[in-house]
Amino acid sequence: MARVDMTGTEHGGAGTERSGSRFRTALERLRGDRGIWRRGIVLALCAVLLALVMGLHSDIPNRIGNLGSLSETFLPWFGLLVPVLFVLAVLRRSATALIALVLPAVVWLDLFGGLVVDKSQAGGDLTVVTHNVNADNPDPEGTARQIAASGADVVALEELKGEVVPAYERVLADTYKHHSVQGTVGLWSKYPLRDAAPVDIRMGWTRAMRATVAAPAGEVAVYVAHLPSVRVRLNAGFTANQRDDSANALGEAIARDPHRRIVLLGDLNGTMNDRALNGVTSQLRSTQGAAGDGFGFSWPASFPMARIDQILVRGMEPLSSWTLPETRSDHLPVAARVKL
Repeated sequence: MARVDMTGTEHGGAGTERSGSRFRTALERLRGDRGIWRRGIVLALCAVLLALVMGLHSDIPNRIGNLGSLSETFLPWFGLLVPVLFVLAVLRRSATALIALVLPAVVWLDLFGGLVVDKSQAGGDLTVVTHNVNADNPDPEGTARQIAASGADVVALEELKGEVVPAYERVLADTYKHHSVQGTVGLWSKYPLRDAAPVDIRMGWTRAMRATVAAPAGEVAVYVAHLPSVRVRLNAGFTANQRDDSANALGEAIARDPHRRIVLLGDLNGTMNDRALNGVTSQLRSTQGAAGDGFGFSWPASFPMARIDQILVRGMEPLSSWTLPETRSDHLPVAARVKL
């Protein structure tokens, strides 16, 4: 109903009529636009190509510069191209392109739609944290205090430089009575540790370890690993061969482990989508995928773009997974709570 003010002027009705008239005019113009289906063919092809890249990412070959692993590392970000193409399709007034955009939208939702909802649950028997503390961390004591304040029962640290290990040991000693450092990785626990030993991941020095944690709800075999770094170089592509070899060695060690309950904590320098980590991911379950809230990107800490710090489990139920506040490292700490 039109509104009349004190001067007797009528408001609302005319504006509503004008809006409806403009909409009908625009609709009629589109109906009469015979080029609406012919325009935007290139945009439509781009949408189809985007859907194929995301849906068939495992078929992208790694023979040339590990292109497949590179695309899988940043696969969730391909979804940002959907709204970009949508805007271009609207500006181009292309019905063909708009309809084609349904394909990549559906593929992205199928791959990652489950990650955007909160799947966390209350409860749990064990809280674990992993953190690449950065060898050049300017404040190891502050980082250790932040980790201790997390309330975790078990903490794994990677990229421990020998001369700063005493700083971490000193700060964490009050909270964690049991710990073991093997090479550049370490494990701190509120509960007793036994059988702590290095794990050979074919690097020439120790960047992985295993220990048994005697938690109140049952023993757990805990692996800590820092797989080799990867680089993107113009002349070599995605240089991940050493990382891939170490991932296979780690997978073989886990496959030989007779323990029913296993937790892997560490910087794997790869995402769960990366087929190069199949030797590990085929045996263990990602806590972030099963019980996380969002993507849980952990690197780089200033603007996280990828989840390369992982907590994977076998023989237990993930109940919650999250990232912790930034420390002075270039990685975010990640945490999970599991039920044994």
